[in-house]
Amino acid sequence: MVTTNPLLKLFGQSPFGPLQEHMRVVVRCADMVPGLFEALCEGDEKKIHQIRDEIFALENKADGIKNELRSHLPKTLFMPVDRRDILEILDLQDSIADTAQDIAGALMVRRPKVLDSIRSPLLELTDRCLQACHQMARIMEQLDELVETGFRGRGSETVLTMINELNQIETDTDRKAIDLLKELFAHENEIDPVSLMVWHRLIRWVGDLADYAEKVGNRLRLLIAHS
Repeated sequence: MVTTNPLLKLFGQSPFGPLQEHMRVVVRCADMVPGLFEALCEGDEKKIHQIRDEIFALENKADGIKNELRSHLPKTLFMPVDRRDILEILDLQDSIADTAQDIAGALMVRRPKVLDSIRSPLLELTDRCLQACHQMARIMEQLDELVETGFRGRGSETVLTMINELNQIETDTDRKAIDLLKELFAHENEIDPVSLMVWHRLIRWVGDLADYAEKVGNRLRLLIAHS
């Protein structure tokens, strides 16, 4: 019988197809976060709600792919990657979409006061964290070639270089997050305690976008090292 399930069709082509498709949806979800903060800075309530709905829809789509992949991934893979490795990478990717949803959800509960002094560094941090997510995506697109070469050879060297670049981006996001927090607390007398607490949490979540992207890269590094 011919299957009509697109994910099962992907498995017929490559066991990494659904994982890569999940990654693409996850990155689309993260890409909505800057617009969310821009709308907050502009006080555009309608846009905040619109972007929130889009983030939740994309996160739900990512969950659907994740659940299908978990259900249909064979217990034994005839390839140099264990089933547990794929599921671990899947969970790390999914955490990026979950974090974007957390940010959107928090802004629906409480709109923190926006200080002029943090607008620019906030958007710079968010943009840099998204660069980490996109670097992760570029790495994940190399999976098919890695599998073909058994996670060895020139393809693995290229991926390791890309992972090193991802590590550098994530390190830069840590620095930007610290600088942003310093700026926030330097003006804590100009902001109410609840807004201060919300901003602290939001900044941590934005940084988590890059952290999870880096963890995906580091997990692939281990796969290459053990192959």
